[in-house]
Amino acid sequence: MAIVTMPKAGQTMEEGTILHWRKQEGDSVVQGEILLEIDTDKAAVEVDSPQSGVLRKILCPEGTTVPVLAPIAILARAKEDISGELARAEKELQQALAALAAPGPSAIPASPELMEPSVPPSALAAPVGEIGMGEPAADAQGRLRASPAARKVAREIGVELGIVAAGSGPQGRILSSDVVRAAETRPRGVPSRRPLAGMRKAIARSMLAAKQNIPHFYMKLTIDAGPLYRFYLEEKSKYPCTINDILTLACARVIREFPAFRSRLEQDEVVEFPAASVGVAVGMDEGLVVPVLVGADAMSLRQVGEETLRIIEAAKQGKVVAMGQGVFTLSNLGGFGVEEFSAIINPPEASILAVGAIREAVVVKDEALRPARVMTMVLSADHRLIDGLMAARFLQRLRQVLEAPESLLAPVADQ
Repeated sequence: MAIVTMPKAGQTMEEGTILHWRKQEGDSVVQGEILLEIDTDKAAVEVDSPQSGVLRKILCPEGTTVPVLAPIAILARAKEDISGELARAEKELQQALAALAAPGPSAIPASPELMEPSVPPSALAAPVGEIGMGEPAADAQGRLRASPAARKVAREIGVELGIVAAGSGPQGRILSSDVVRAAETRPRGVPSRRPLAGMRKAIARSMLAAKQNIPHFYMKLTIDAGPLYRFYLEEKSKYPCTINDILTLACARVIREFPAFRSRLEQDEVVEFPAASVGVAVGMDEGLVVPVLVGADAMSLRQVGEETLRIIEAAKQGKVVAMGQGVFTLSNLGGFGVEEFSAIINPPEASILAVGAIREAVVVKDEALRPARVMTMVLSADHRLIDGLMAARFLQRLRQVLEAPESLLAPVADQ
């Protein structure tokens, strides 16, 4: 018997919403088979079954928002008695949902100087003032009365309801048309405000926690990228692949040789993973997500290319594959012409590699100047697990592989 809980798909995840049950009560399930889909603060995530058996009870229907680690279903054998576990799970779920619904501490009201434009309302939207019925009315809590449509429009165009001098609805209620007209007529120089929410809020929490709690150090190395570029052109002529695919495979193969780079800290324990699952940073309009190539070190270059394309396309559709299962992240801004940059570690991983563009340069070799292609990599590492000497050896080994990339074509067993 197994209690299925809302997974913690990422360090900052606090709750998830059940989008779709792939299996229904009474269905047989194989361990590792997709059981359901959930919506996190960043993306939709597929949840695998923790064991084989029968889905005996679904505790939470689709659309339910549940705190992480709260029970959502029970797996057991077909005729196994689940009455005791069911009662305990239902009680635990109700307590978790009650805690989720409980009001938090009252927020400190913002200063009026911060919430309202620093110009008189009459200068903001005279037409609205003429149509309205005086100042917009407020409820008992001091919130401006506004229709749901007005609040939605205000969020979408990034303005505060306070820019409306007077609502045109009953008792001064603000309507969506009032918001639109006030936004169109507001004077230049008046800033707009919008809440930090959704994916951007999750990223903000995660990155702040990473910089505050992980002792970062950085190491930069510029390599001769000529062999890498020639290898890329040769392989690309045979099957679809990118420079990033080669970098991903190279990192995965080298990570196999350095256990600290496939480890993470959980409380006072070091958890070492047997495989090198590499996260690929994917930038979207809403922010950054990191789908993961699980077991990338065991793949061929062709497989890495195919799988990377698949998980990137899934990310663009809102589904982040294997989120939180990576041991290392690769962030590549070379396609934008960025020469070098430093990246923040994606917790709970221990390192991240920032890669710049392959660029033409003049280098000195054997006391002579010559044209070359070079590429700069910056490693960010967690000093609790990785020290400077180990990081230097990792980069040195990665350099060897990238400057002789034909070695990546050898089967994994021969590595």
